[in-house]
Amino acid sequence: MEHVAADADIAPVAALIADPTRAAILTALLGGQALAAGELARMAGVSAATASAHLSRLLDGALVAVVRQGRHRYYRLAGPEIAEVLEVLARVGGRPPVRSLRQSRQARMLEEARTCYDHLAGRAGVGLFDRLREAGCLAGEEVTPEGERLLGGLGVDVEGARRARRRFAPECLDWTERRAHLGGALGAAITAVLFERGWYVRGPVPRAVNLTDAGREGLAALFSGKELTSHTPVT
Repeated sequence: MEHVAADADIAPVAALIADPTRAAILTALLGGQALAAGELARMAGVSAATASAHLSRLLDGALVAVVRQGRHRYYRLAGPEIAEVLEVLARVGGRPPVRSLRQSRQARMLEEARTCYDHLAGRAGVGLFDRLREAGCLAGEEVTPEGERLLGGLGVDVEGARRARRRFAPECLDWTERRAHLGGALGAAITAVLFERGWYVRGPVPRAVNLTDAGREGLAALFSGKELTSHTPVT
């Protein structure tokens, strides 16, 4: 049998992700925060030694990276491209069964608003993307003059996002909504400002985020054409 030359060797990466424990660790890191090995062990439901062994393999495979703070080591995804792969797999894979009221509540929170690595996802992310397009802020993967004004007023560094070494403003198909939210460098820059202003805060469920009263008021003002001032709530 003749073998056909492949464009890329995807088998080793697929094998790393395929293990249930490593998949759980990678999914936990989709929230964009760097986590300690002990936290990841708890979230994956394994011992600390088992988590460390899996993290070593993920490090060797360049799927995660280490952030050192003094004597402590924290783990994060190696980059946004890893998050993109995991999100695609989440869309293709089936949803796990919900077996308790707690799991049902957590699923609802993730569907409503969560981070997709470093940008806003779920119904909140899809809704924000829709409002940006309806307001004429985006044209394909570029920001319009109206978008420059609106996002600049919010405090988003649009030019800095353009210079980032990743796609600027791609659509990212949301795995729960099956519609697009805004990804890339611009999506990350907008989400960072939403957190800085205190419009969204992280919740008790990993990856889930909550819209605050200040955020509800701020977003309403933003899309009504009102100028955001220093009195707009900022944390």
